[in-house]
Amino acid sequence: MNAAIERKKYCIDGKWLASETDRYMPITDSSTGDIIAEVPCCTPAEVDAAIASAQKAFYEWSGLSIAKRVQYMFKWRDVLIAHKEELSVLCAKELGKTLNEARGDVQKAIEPTELACAMPALIEGDCALQVTTGYDTSTYRMPLGVTAGIVPMNFPAMIPWGWMVPLAIACGNTVVLKANSNTPLTSMRMLELFYEEGGFPEGVVNLVTCSRKEADIFLTDPCIKAVTFVGTTGVGKDVYSRAAANGKRVQSQCEAKNHALLLEDADLEAATNAIINSTYGCAGMRCMALPVVCVQESIADRFVALLKEKATALKVGCAYKEETQLGPVVSAEHKRKVCEWIQRGVDEGAELVLDGRGISVPGYENGFFVGPTILDKVKPGMSVGDCEIFGPVTTVKRVKDYDEGISIMNANPFANGSCIFTQSGYYSRRFVMETDGGMVGVNVGIPVPTAYFPFSGNKDSFFGDLHVLGRDGYNFFTRAKTVTTHWFDEKASKRRVGTWEGSTEA
Repeated sequence: MNAAIERKKYCIDGKWLASETDRYMPITDSSTGDIIAEVPCCTPAEVDAAIASAQKAFYEWSGLSIAKRVQYMFKWRDVLIAHKEELSVLCAKELGKTLNEARGDVQKAIEPTELACAMPALIEGDCALQVTTGYDTSTYRMPLGVTAGIVPMNFPAMIPWGWMVPLAIACGNTVVLKANSNTPLTSMRMLELFYEEGGFPEGVVNLVTCSRKEADIFLTDPCIKAVTFVGTTGVGKDVYSRAAANGKRVQSQCEAKNHALLLEDADLEAATNAIINSTYGCAGMRCMALPVVCVQESIADRFVALLKEKATALKVGCAYKEETQLGPVVSAEHKRKVCEWIQRGVDEGAELVLDGRGISVPGYENGFFVGPTILDKVKPGMSVGDCEIFGPVTTVKRVKDYDEGISIMNANPFANGSCIFTQSGYYSRRFVMETDGGMVGVNVGIPVPTAYFPFSGNKDSFFGDLHVLGRDGYNFFTRAKTVTTHWFDEKASKRRVGTWEGSTEA
């Protein structure tokens, strides 16, 4: 091993420990291709120890009053804000997001933390009522126990530290994170800050890096009460079915193939700008990208020409340079897969309007760059228009009218998000009612809601009953406990034997 490459550790009980594994996974700077760190493939025993640490910490943490837990959350919010730029640079380096996109990633961890600060109002009892004479019934929201988070590579701040940690711990649970093996450094640094500056008790959040084999322990260990997963649909279905079969709550966020419907009355300039931002932002590596545009035939040629003009003008470069507008993808392997998808689209008969393969950035020739790509005249049944590519590739489907467009969109098995660009209130309202997309944009290219609302994908984009964030989020991380109370007075104590306890008899 190169002595300059740091071997990272895993974290239990708030302490960073060297793994006993003999297998380490390289982490690269996506802009240069250089290996910048290695992380362990933790052993099953180490994963077990992380779960045991969370279980031990749960009793003390859940026993704190919610007022005290929320004070920790207020402090943690301030820590994140103070270190936002440091975390953004680290995110950009290991993933390839531009600096502005990485700042957004960290901001999306801050927003759910702010929501968690309001937890006393969010999980106060749903109902308290005198249900009959002398009998009171009330409902409490109680923590579950240990929760597990299985993290994808594309949002190393937002997903573990926005979707998986804040609401869970504010509700009184403890957490074990499986950081992604491609992009764990941002999450690791955040956990260092969590204990060093946030001052949280030992074991409230624990972190391992490992393969899918070791992560399977989360799906069967009886100490784990809930699992939040983000990743591919094939794995997500397996996580959902196996964890649920073992009595666990599951949120399984999976793949997407979001479609836009661009009608002839839309503001074409504004719509194209929105499509550029949503398609090529994060180099297309996000489940709320907009990789498919169903454009009305009457404006299709104009749109494709404008899209090509704007895409060609994007500055491709090093992710952590301020002027960069499109950074690299996460790894050499991911670049290979995206380029294979582009070729598949050509082989299927799509028209290659703009080819991002073979792009080279001066001074960063070994970076994992794929330039903006446009495939036009994509027909139903072409896999390039139906499957998730997770790269900076736009596929254009030409449609006659609204009805054909909505039909094509809803035929796709994924339904994370969808958008319409139009000036028609009639068609926009129909679209909102008729689209299968769980998050809908009307003249909005990235309809990701704030943390106050659930991230509500549908169909093969989500498996579970309660989504992340919003009301779904804090209900997911708590269980209902309904308590009926009666205190006997002298008259009640003389009630005849055999009277039903809930009787309205005076």
